[in-house]
Amino acid sequence: MNASARPTGERDPAPHQTEALIRRDRDARGVITLTLNRPQAFNALSEALLGALQRELDALETDESARVLVLAGAGKAFCAGHDLREMRAQPSLEYYQRLFTQCSQVMLTLRRLPVPVIARVHGIATAAGCQLVAQCDLAVASSDARFAVSGVNLGLFCSTPGVPLSRNVPLKPAFEMLVTGDFIDAAAAHERGLVNRVVVAEALDAEVEKLVAGILRKPRVAIALGKELFYRQSELPLAAAYEAANRTMAGNMMESVALEGVQAFIDKRAPRWE
Repeated sequence: MNASARPTGERDPAPHQTEALIRRDRDARGVITLTLNRPQAFNALSEALLGALQRELDALETDESARVLVLAGAGKAFCAGHDLREMRAQPSLEYYQRLFTQCSQVMLTLRRLPVPVIARVHGIATAAGCQLVAQCDLAVASSDARFAVSGVNLGLFCSTPGVPLSRNVPLKPAFEMLVTGDFIDAAAAHERGLVNRVVVAEALDAEVEKLVAGILRKPRVAIALGKELFYRQSELPLAAAYEAANRTMAGNMMESVALEGVQAFIDKRAPRWE
């Protein structure tokens, strides 16, 4: 693993490693880092890498000890999208449908995870790599990061990356990215809502850790309920969104963490969460 891809504060035990993906459970706090590990290919999403990601995400979906997932990339880039050499080697409609379905399943699993997912972005994030950033719940980028949905330059409109991109970025800027294939820098990505924070490369790990620490101070159950509702209501009409939020908030209020948190506020003390 490239040292530049190792988040600050991470322990260095022997990692669980597949051919294309490294998992590190950083400490007892429940912070997991998955590092795309194809630096020679700028972490392009091969079938093997997508499969490894899916297996790890499936395991995390039911892991109640998990609190935060960080997605990172080894080497000089976050992710350069799909592996075009691999794609070109098997030109059939059936293969392409299977490949894009596989990728979409990874993206949907990221959405279903009950914990926040943070993209740690450096270098380039292009095509399906930009899609991966957009699909994560949060993103922290180094100031030298660049983003593009550049398939159109090759005659391949980035249709699947356009799904989460258009849910992060206003429609006209998103469509401009899709029809031009042009890169935007980290500052523009922040301005348009694609990433949450931008820092110099040397501060990237520390900034990710700040975000992680802020999440860990909150109860896991409240975060899980909130994430599920946040995305579900965004696809509903206004009245239905309020109805769904009402039910979620009422149920949340019956959780012991909320009862303790409210009582602590009344008592003017810090909450004593388990």
